[in-house]
Amino acid sequence: MYSNSERFLSAFNRIEKVLKSLLIKKEMGFSRAVRVLRDENAVIKRYTDDLLEYAELRNAIVHNKIDVAFAIAEPHDSVVEQVERIERELTQPREVDPLFMKEVVVFQQDEPLANMLEVVNQKGITKFPIYKGDEFLGLITHKGITKWLAKGLRNSSEPVLDARLTDILQCETGDNYKFIKSGTSVYEAIEIFKEQIGKGIRIEALLITRKGTKSEKLLGIVTNWDIMEV
Repeated sequence: MYSNSERFLSAFNRIEKVLKSLLIKKEMGFSRAVRVLRDENAVIKRYTDDLLEYAELRNAIVHNKIDVAFAIAEPHDSVVEQVERIERELTQPREVDPLFMKEVVVFQQDEPLANMLEVVNQKGITKFPIYKGDEFLGLITHKGITKWLAKGLRNSSEPVLDARLTDILQCETGDNYKFIKSGTSVYEAIEIFKEQIGKGIRIEALLITRKGTKSEKLLGIVTNWDIMEV
């Protein structure tokens, strides 16, 4: 039965090995490596504070050992579980495939709003990719629908439910989505949402294709609500 200090040090050493594999300068210290790599690796960025604290804990355990078999301090269970979790995320990162791979409900630009509202009512979905044949045109969300309704009710005598989706798409911003490849890690996806918010842009969904291009078949979707659940 391994002690908490042994489990902690084993996981920490494996994390250190991963960091070194990502560095050009292999002799760089652990804490410095974390700071250098955090802008390149979403998992490291997510756990930067934890990793820096664990570096101090590692030093305390290793440098203050009474002998080889006895550590002066034993990490709490929650600390050991967290460092092992970080190790798993670094060595076996969760990817959007298969977590968010699913059949996506899409519409053609010339379909009526009634068709979309029926799906909203039946399935509770509120984000829909819009196509012209096989060409991706944009993403309609509940916000765009609401904006169009407010505008359309004032300026149009056409029955609301007969409106074409191409018209409603004009009420959406063109930057409310991004395409990502199926091999994208969950933490990379999270960072995309966060980075866009930092730029004052609200991403409503990440659209998944094999290589991350809009000309490919749509394989899945990650919404901001999905990310909140993760």
